Amino acid sequence: MKLESRRIESFLAAPDPAARACLVYGPDRGLVGERAARLARAIVPDPKDAFQVAAMTADALLAAPTRLHDEAAQLSLMGGRRLVHVTDAGDAVGALFARYLADPPAGDGFVIVESGDLKPRSNLRRAFEGAKNAAAIACYLDGPREIEALVREVARAHRINLAPDAVPYLVGSLGGDRALSRRELEKLALYAGDGGTVSRDEAAALVGDSADLSLDDAILAAAEGDPAACERALTRALAEGESPIRILRAALRHFAQLHRTAARLDDGANVDEAIAAVRPPLFFKIKDSFKRQLRLWPARRGAAVLAALVEAERQAKSSGMKDETICRAALLRIARGAMQAGSQRAS
Repeated sequence: MKLESRRIESFLAAPDPAARACLVYGPDRGLVGERAARLARAIVPDPKDAFQVAAMTADALLAAPTRLHDEAAQLSLMGGRRLVHVTDAGDAVGALFARYLADPPAGDGFVIVESGDLKPRSNLRRAFEGAKNAAAIACYLDGPREIEALVREVARAHRINLAPDAVPYLVGSLGGDRALSRRELEKLALYAGDGGTVSRDEAAALVGDSADLSLDDAILAAAEGDPAACERALTRALAEGESPIRILRAALRHFAQLHRTAARLDDGANVDEAIAAVRPPLFFKIKDSFKRQLRLWPARRGAAVLAALVEAERQAKSSGMKDETICRAALLRIARGAMQAGSQRAS
């Protein structure tokens, strides 16, 4: 069965007695790990206890398919439930789990399976969502509401006070990956100390836009015509849990802003006047970069990029191609176009 979002917290605290296994999956790998760890603690007192827990990767399971049934059937030497924890799972083990859930061993052994993002037609997802004795928990990238809840949770845990304007700043600055956001907030709590107070300026100095830096770097590198830097930053952003769709939309917002500013230049404004009219105002550290981009992307060429990004998002949502591949191709095409425009200006 697929758990609705309103049921996830209660299941993690006290799993349904009828459930013998749970798939925890999604694009937010930090949240996947966090929820899997919580579920493990609900099953056994110590998830690192080798007498009660058998941990293995999906590849190890594929190499010895009968091991899943054997491990789950074992009795714990110290009493209590037996836990099998499988990581890095994908569709390659979908059929194996379908067979296991159709005929699980006797006893109350429990299996936790961690996976990344899975499409609705994934064999692994369908095995768990279609079984009455299993659960599937989706872990999507955090939105503003989830980020604010996490900010307040960490603040309560460390008894720190956040200035009224620090909370919205943190919500806007932290990204969708739960593990990265939690690390940034723990760093902030360590700085403040138990019972301390954090101002907005302190939050900005310590956290900054750390979760978005790789994304911003990728877009700026593309707009300035540096394919190698764009590739490195894009790879880092995706590894940190950024969604390809979110990257495309961020690029679309940046080039829309660039296009509006270029149009002001066409209307007779000078560069400083056009940039001063940008809303929200540009961060001072990127103003020089923005000026260089304006030279590479006049209004006509900028309009073509906007159309290309809209089409890339459409393809990422509807075509059979991998959204990450489409996102990467779109940004690198922009970077190469900017590099070529820069070379033509220099010659």
